[in-house]
Amino acid sequence: MIMLMPRPSVLIREMNIEDLSMVLDIERRSYEFPWSHGAFRDCQLAGYQCLVLIREDQVAGYAVLSIAASEAHILNLCTDQEFRALGYGERLLEELLHRARSASVREIFLEVRPTNEAAIALYNKKGFYQIAARPAYYQAHDGRESALVLAKKLIFSN
Repeated sequence: MIMLMPRPSVLIREMNIEDLSMVLDIERRSYEFPWSHGAFRDCQLAGYQCLVLIREDQVAGYAVLSIAASEAHILNLCTDQEFRALGYGERLLEELLHRARSASVREIFLEVRPTNEAAIALYNKKGFYQIAARPAYYQAHDGRESALVLAKKLIFSN
């Protein structure tokens, strides 16, 4: 007899100061050139949408969204390596899209490393498309790495 284990519940909520140590830990384990504590605090102080995905009282992912006028920019979206391929990145992305639509955003943008194939696949699945490339955008061990600029038009229903 096969027993199915219940799936842990997850919650997406605003990031608070107490979350920052766990967020920074995930950031450092995920990227060779991680954001600093100050970068996250600056985003919070600027009023950006800073979210965490909580799984069993633990931060399993986070995202940062900037909204200005009729456009938005995804600045950071990351899932802890331990919880990848469980759909958490997609859930965070869907929450960002929902928040952008709720703010009457017409178009949403992001930059992604061309080597981040998993992220590119997720963004393509959600309707993002490449509009440009930014040369020498990201820090890399051998200089700088380009970024792909992706966009998605948001459709409103009345």
